[in-house]
Amino acid sequence: METSLTVTGQDALILLGQMANQYADGNLFEDFNGRKADNTLRAYRADLGSFAAFLAETTNGAVQVDAGALQSTPDAWRGVTWGLVAAFQRWLLAQGASVGTINRRLAAVKVYAAMAGEAGAIDGQDAGRIANRLHGYTGKAARNIDRERSAAGVATRKGAKKAQHVSLTIDQVAALKAQPDTPQGRRDALLMCLLLDHGLRVGELAILTVDAFRQDDAGVFRFYRPKVGKEQAHRLTGDTGRALVAYLEKDAPEPGSLLFRQSTKGGKLTDAGISERNLSGRVRTLGKRLGIAGLSAHDCRHSWATRAVAGGTDAFALRDAGGWSSLAMPSRYVESAQIANAGVNL
Repeated sequence: METSLTVTGQDALILLGQMANQYADGNLFEDFNGRKADNTLRAYRADLGSFAAFLAETTNGAVQVDAGALQSTPDAWRGVTWGLVAAFQRWLLAQGASVGTINRRLAAVKVYAAMAGEAGAIDGQDAGRIANRLHGYTGKAARNIDRERSAAGVATRKGAKKAQHVSLTIDQVAALKAQPDTPQGRRDALLMCLLLDHGLRVGELAILTVDAFRQDDAGVFRFYRPKVGKEQAHRLTGDTGRALVAYLEKDAPEPGSLLFRQSTKGGKLTDAGISERNLSGRVRTLGKRLGIAGLSAHDCRHSWATRAVAGGTDAFALRDAGGWSSLAMPSRYVESAQIANAGVNL
C-alpha cells in the first residue's frame, strides 16, 4: 500500500511542524495580551511590576527586569524558578500586602510564567510546580494570616483598593443625583445617574459619546464595555432620562464627541473630554460635599447592584445588566442579600 507522503515529504512536514511550534510559542504572549481589555492589561502590568521590584530587591539590584518585558517577552522569564515565585509570595506577605493583593499578584505571575514555560523559557518542572504547588490564601488560611499580622502590629493592607465599599442610603443616592441646574451640575447629575441607576464602570463612562443616545432609539442608549469586549443597550431610568434631556438641551456636545466634558473652576464646560481619573475625582468631590468620605465610582456601581438585588433582581439578570462575564460577582450580591435561615421551618 502506498503512503501519501514520501520520506522526504514526511521530513518536510516534521520540520514545518517544528517551525510552526516555535512560531506559536513565540507569539503566546502577544496572542494572550491581544484578547484582554486595556484595564486588565494595566492591572497585570502593575502586578508584574511588583514581581520585578522583588527580583531587584532580592538581588541587590543585580537583576533589573522591566514589567513590560515580563508581559510581552518569554525570554524575560529565563532563570525564574518555582522557588523564586514562592519567595515572591513570602516577600509580599512580609511587605504587609493584603491577602487579596497577594493572591492577585501571584495569579498574574502564574499566568505569564505558565506561558513562559510553554515557550521553553522556564524549565518544564519549575513551570509545573509554579502552576500546581503555589496557591493564594483563602478561607481560614487568609483569616489566620490577617489575625496573626494584626496581633503582631503589622499593617494588613497596602495598595489602592479599599478594604470595604462605601455603602449609600436611598437618601444619599437621591442627593447625589440631584445636582444644581448649572452646566457643571447638569453634567454631574447625568454622570451620577449613569453610575447609580445603570452601574456603568468609570472606564465605560470615559468613552461614552453623544451618539450613544440616538434620537431614533428613544429611551435606550448603547455603550461599549471594554472589560468584556461587547456592546450593550440599557433602557433609561426616569431620573437618567430627565438628566439626559436637561444636559443635552442646554449643554449638548457636538455629535460624535465624548458625552462628558471637563469643567473650569467657574463651572463652565470646555470642549475637552474627561479622563477616568478626573471622573473618579469628580465622584469623590460630589460625595465629600454630602459628607460621604472616600466615595468612588465603583462604590456607586456596588450600590446599584446591591439595590437591584434588594428589588428582586436575580443573579442572571444582574450579570447581564452589569456586564460581568460570569455569575461569580453578581452571585455575591444575591447571596449577601439572602436570609440564611429563610428556608428553615421550626
